[in-house]
Amino acid sequence: MKFDSLEALFMEELADLEDAEGQLIKALPKMAKAASSAKLRQAFEDHLEETQVHAERIERIVARLEKRPSSKTCQAMKGLVKEGEEVIKASGDPSVKDAALIAAAQRVEHYEIAAYGCARTFAEILGEEDAAELLQQTLNEEAGADKKLTRLAKSVINVEAASA
Repeated sequence: MKFDSLEALFMEELADLEDAEGQLIKALPKMAKAASSAKLRQAFEDHLEETQVHAERIERIVARLEKRPSSKTCQAMKGLVKEGEEVIKASGDPSVKDAALIAAAQRVEHYEIAAYGCARTFAEILGEEDAAELLQQTLNEEAGADKKLTRLAKSVINVEAASA
């Protein structure tokens, strides 16, 4: 890895996001299956559909660029997914486990918000307006998913967990 230009950094960020979304596409069905709350399960299933669109957007961006980013493993997502797997395997009260699933999912969302925000800014500075627009769309959806999880946690899941 060599960061000798903002373009190189942008390509690295795209490669990271590409792998992160791929890892998440594999993890979300497991999180949905582990959720005891039907609303939480649906939130994970809805976000899986969004995540598939996010992966497609990255592919569209990469297809428009002159260079293809080298493939890489997103170590941050790997760690976040591993934490989520620990929650999935945990025992205990189902409502408390649902609260833990939301916490794990929100850590993922916050990582993605940071990564998409950086990639969007790099695209803007590099004059890649189409890429910046697509990245902003995804950034908005990631923020929306985070807000949806917060509402669900505050209104239902954490309330039930507190009663356990």
